[in-house]
Amino acid sequence: MLPVSCNDGVNVGGTVSPHTHTLSGTTALTADIPVGNSSTPVRKMLLVLGIFFLLFSPALPLKCYVCSSSATNEECNQSTQECKTPLNTCMTVVDTFDTATAITKQCASQATCRGAASTASVDSNGNGNAVSCCSSYDLCNFSKADSINRNNKLLLLTVGVGFLLSR
Repeated sequence: MLPVSCNDGVNVGGTVSPHTHTLSGTTALTADIPVGNSSTPVRKMLLVLGIFFLLFSPALPLKCYVCSSSATNEECNQSTQECKTPLNTCMTVVDTFDTATAITKQCASQATCRGAASTASVDSNGNGNAVSCCSSYDLCNFSKADSINRNNKLLLLTVGVGFLLSR
């Protein structure tokens, strides 16, 4: 018979303390065994792999609604297009003059869209043009509003995965 160190079920600092049992015909080993610790090597590896695949997976082309001088948003959202590089942003332009509205939606480069948005203006009567840019998800230009961009989406996804793995 061979004595083996043991303290059954005693968890100290996230590991089970060495304990003693009497075993016959075996060799005794003493080891610290991780128990429920969020920093286990497997969880760290899964988090690193998840982030790696998010950052280095091939990017799919963005899909946008496209139209030219449509009178309504519903009319404008009848046709879609996959944007080709370097067109990585959906751009919506709403031109208004008195009661007439013309909506144009298209794929654009981020620089082009931001440039158009920076010079857009609408007066106190609602006349002028408004430009919005989005690239957060396919068909993000359904309306003019877009509250989250792709970088923020990736950040939120990464934080969410990290939170789930830490439990």
